[in-house]
Amino acid sequence: MGAGIAQVFAQGGSAVTVIERDADAAASARARLADGVAKAAARDAAIDAEVVLARLVVSTLYASLTDCALVVEAVPELTDLKVDALTRAESIIAPSAWLVTNTSSLSVEGLADRLQRPERFCGLHFFNPVPPSALVELVLTSRSSPELTDAARGWVAALGKTPIVVHDAPGFASSRLGLVIALEAMRMLEEGVASAEDIDAAMVLGYRHATGPLRTTDLVGLDVRLGIAEYLHAALGERFAPPQILRDKVAAGELGRKSGRGFFDYADGA
Repeated sequence: MGAGIAQVFAQGGSAVTVIERDADAAASARARLADGVAKAAARDAAIDAEVVLARLVVSTLYASLTDCALVVEAVPELTDLKVDALTRAESIIAPSAWLVTNTSSLSVEGLADRLQRPERFCGLHFFNPVPPSALVELVLTSRSSPELTDAARGWVAALGKTPIVVHDAPGFASSRLGLVIALEAMRMLEEGVASAEDIDAAMVLGYRHATGPLRTTDLVGLDVRLGIAEYLHAALGERFAPPQILRDKVAAGELGRKSGRGFFDYADGA
């Protein structure tokens, strides 16, 4: 997610600094960025890969954020990890800079409670994969300033994407809707209603979804989907209870595309 967000901002003309946890992660990020930009340039002749990559810097030092006007946090969906990243960034950036979380389900209001300048903080929920996705959820808290709302709409529009504005609630709008469909698809697979291929085909062909709910879960990561489901189950009740098939696959290390197997097999590189 972080690499995709960095890529679209760089393609939009911004100078971008990516912070990674160590040298190995930084090297992987550089490779992902180079690959993503190359693919974008192959699809769109207006994108100059060399120019875009020249706008991207990868670092392991939070001090590299000193001059940034906007910081987007995109670490995994763990509250303590997000709070650590956000508070460290806030201590470095100027008081006039904006701070954003890319959480897909955690309380943005709760994260704002841990910050010194909550009025300059909101959620921007990007979708995976970021470059081709058209939608960004703008998640506001009770303390997000009107200036921030206007600025965030402008950032999203400048990326060629469309913002929808939601107020902080568990799962926002898109995660709740997407997860309900995905969890029901998993239950149908568990009950033997249909194969994974045919369940996905029902949504792609019948409802014009770009990708079926099970293959989308493989892309997002089964572990990520499980974490979101557990959070929403606790917050909103039984309709978000994770099916046993999801728990079993995560326990077996079948996490989706990143592990080579999820609801589908990716061992052949498909």
